[in-house]
Amino acid sequence: MGARALIIDGRDTVAVALQDLDANSTVDIGGQAYTLAERIAQKHKFALQDFEAGDLVMMYGVVVGKATQRIGKGSHVGTHNLQHHTAAYDVTSRQIRWRGPNVDHWKDRTWNGYHRKGGEVGTANHWLIVPLVFCENRNLEVLRETLVEQLGYAIERKHRLDISPLVNAYRSGADKDAIAAVDLDGTAYADRTNPIFKNVDGIKFLRHDMGCGGTRQDAASLCALLAGYITHPNTAGATILSLGCQNAQMADLKTAIAQHDSAFDRPVLYFEQQQYPSERSFITSIVKETFLKLMEVNRQERMPAGLDKLVLGLECGGSDGFSGISANPALGHTSDLLVALGARTILAEFPELNGVEQELINRCTNQESAEKFAHLMQQYAERAEAVGSGFENNPSPGNIRDGLITDAIKSAGAAKKGGSSPVVDVLDYTEPAKKAGLNLLCTPGGDVESTTGLAGSGANVIVFTTGLGTPTGNAITPVLKMSTNDLLAGRMSDIIDINAGAIVTGQATVEEVGSQLLELIIATASGDYEPAAVRLGQDDFIPWKRGISL
Repeated sequence: MGARALIIDGRDTVAVALQDLDANSTVDIGGQAYTLAERIAQKHKFALQDFEAGDLVMMYGVVVGKATQRIGKGSHVGTHNLQHHTAAYDVTSRQIRWRGPNVDHWKDRTWNGYHRKGGEVGTANHWLIVPLVFCENRNLEVLRETLVEQLGYAIERKHRLDISPLVNAYRSGADKDAIAAVDLDGTAYADRTNPIFKNVDGIKFLRHDMGCGGTRQDAASLCALLAGYITHPNTAGATILSLGCQNAQMADLKTAIAQHDSAFDRPVLYFEQQQYPSERSFITSIVKETFLKLMEVNRQERMPAGLDKLVLGLECGGSDGFSGISANPALGHTSDLLVALGARTILAEFPELNGVEQELINRCTNQESAEKFAHLMQQYAERAEAVGSGFENNPSPGNIRDGLITDAIKSAGAAKKGGSSPVVDVLDYTEPAKKAGLNLLCTPGGDVESTTGLAGSGANVIVFTTGLGTPTGNAITPVLKMSTNDLLAGRMSDIIDINAGAIVTGQATVEEVGSQLLELIIATASGDYEPAAVRLGQDDFIPWKRGISL
């Protein structure tokens, strides 16, 4: 039997229950015995000392809250007696001391990817069809129906649920108990058919609801995001759909593409509907010209690349009380391994870095990055408060139910995905990650908005840790799903690629799981492993709308 509770950092004043703990039971942690005043559910916290109202509470070695009433030693610490609170931070002093992990095992390893002009390497080879404005979404769906199935990219549900037994039972007059007992065959697994273009991994459609009606800043941000996807190493080429009169103009997109990659030379087709006599002629031209370009890019093949060409996005969602103990630290170790190998990693979700700002500032390699990070965090917090919803409102009901009772606790655990390496750059939303090492990227905490931003800034693989389970994926970047606990890995095995639960039970170390994850990333990057999110066709894409609608 593994440990029953855990103190994460020697400075902590609360401990985490690794299993359900009974009232009046005694728990030994590091040779110190603690008697519990009440039942503590798995993943929840209990006090290691007495607290009075107003006392600060520490976890992960940082301030994560303030007691709202007296809390006795051994008592449950939850939303009923703790409120979000963080320590102040400044950028006047930084301390960078980092000794990277041993990477001898991987230093000569390669993976097979699609090499692009300028040195970037793709883990996939997709053709994009991109609307500049929501007005083109219906045409987008017509193109999807026309191209995807007939070119062999449709997701086939091999055992699609057949509900005719339910219909027949209802029509025959069966009661509700009999209907509830009817068996339905089928699973949710997906399998693509044989594509015509063997070296094109898919045709991806970036459907969105932006491009007009909002602020000019949102239109510019959308163009910058789309440029990130079009110039992404996982993209073979793109077809752009414009109505013609919207805020997000084709000229703006072309400028954004040049800003992202001045050497960009992959094919991009531009179509403006208001220049065509009919929708049919518009669609016909798009299909024919796109088909010809697919023939061209189908000649591209995978070639060996070093691990320094990987760009890893670090993401979490549906987090639980084990996220900061198992999956996130394991991903952080993987990030450190890749940084030591000369690769780029990207940590996003700024609302989930609230409370660990000083730690990240201390790791910034230059003053400019430290100041930019502090500015973006302060700006984000002010905008959130202006609409009546500060960072303290970040934890979801599911987070809270599973032990993440303040945003600071959630943030301290989420930041573990970034490992311990120095921060080489700080990026605002849509800025590309260019520097080798750990980059911080300003995105929302929402799963899909954040993964959308990670891919837009160049991540060619994303690892997504989850404790509660989520099917989130991305349109162009493969997303590996990592569970924090054994229960989730068993219950939602169809969406989980790797399980970090053995860390909680003491059967594996953070370093061991992090090393296993790196091997899975290499296989994914080479096209030898297909993540569940890819297999299930989870092509999520939601741009971040930062302004109001006009």
